[in-house]
Amino acid sequence: MDLTFTPDERAFRDEVRRWLAENHPPEPLAPMDTEAGFEQHRQWERRLFDAGWSVVNWPRKYGGRACSIVEWLIFEEEYYRSGAPGRVNTNGITLLGPTLFEFGRPEQQDELFPKMASGEHIWAQGWSEPDSGSDLASLKTTAVREGEDFVLNGQKTWCSRGAWADWIFCIVRTDPDSERHQGLSYLLVPADAPGLTRRPVGRLDGEPAFAELFFDDCRVSADNLLGEEGQGWSVAMATASSERGLNLRAPGRFLAAAERLAELYRSLDEAADPGRRDEVVRAWMGARAYRWRTYQKASELQAGGTMGSEASYMKVFWSELDVELHATALRLLGADGEMAGEWMSGYLFALSGPIYAGTNEIQRNIIAERVLGLPRR
Repeated sequence: MDLTFTPDERAFRDEVRRWLAENHPPEPLAPMDTEAGFEQHRQWERRLFDAGWSVVNWPRKYGGRACSIVEWLIFEEEYYRSGAPGRVNTNGITLLGPTLFEFGRPEQQDELFPKMASGEHIWAQGWSEPDSGSDLASLKTTAVREGEDFVLNGQKTWCSRGAWADWIFCIVRTDPDSERHQGLSYLLVPADAPGLTRRPVGRLDGEPAFAELFFDDCRVSADNLLGEEGQGWSVAMATASSERGLNLRAPGRFLAAAERLAELYRSLDEAADPGRRDEVVRAWMGARAYRWRTYQKASELQAGGTMGSEASYMKVFWSELDVELHATALRLLGADGEMAGEWMSGYLFALSGPIYAGTNEIQRNIIAERVLGLPRR
């Protein structure tokens, strides 16, 4: 494995850095979980798309640049380093996108990919249910086939981007008599489908980052199945692998936070507690370690390898690293930490990392059984 960047990769990094420097919005956008901010971020997605930067690793016919996974990682590093706006269509591009490439019919791909890449369609994830928690296989929302449609009844909750999204990718039970992993299907649901009601769910700061979805005889075309009927668990696990592995949290996010943390320590100078220096160094080293492990995995994937259960230990690592980066900053700031908007808001968001994409307790079970080969007890 050679972790040296090629001349072409270095030139690609320079091109990305130059474009972002020239096109970075002069003022911060409104928070993406407000209605106004959501639309501002949608327009930013369109600007990225028009310049060919929205989905650099996708085929050119869908607005991408056919970049390698290493080039995509480079793009992510430069994107976060620049402080560019958050990506409002992360659910679509990084979670549904890879799944659609694997399981989508050609006509589905041709219809959905360009609108996803351009921000015309923003996607939400409709998996969790009030009584399911981390046990996705226990979901109860049903989708009964009636002619050319499915009729959905049930409820979803904690739907990320669900308050304003245009589409939702859902896991539903298409065989009402089935149990657990059997009888599930993966359905793409337009947010304006008849019989679908959305209720925004506000965070502590009041912004509706999530939504509850209520399906009351909601009719959705059977053409919107992703994969075959009853194949939903397999399709969902492909999405989950993307969510836990490289796609959702590329190292660039944590490298940028680690650099800001180091700058914060230096800025405090003599006011900084000398005992905090080791904490800063450990957090900075963690971000670097995750970076190089990710590039190592990217090399394996380019050589024909697969992600598999390794996604679970990568998810545990990056989610706990994110918490530690922000907690270290708040400890440095002491009593001023509550007033440090970016660090405090980042810390509050990081606390959700060990929960979403499959709780870390569940991921540790997967690591023990499928990576380490330990017996179940």
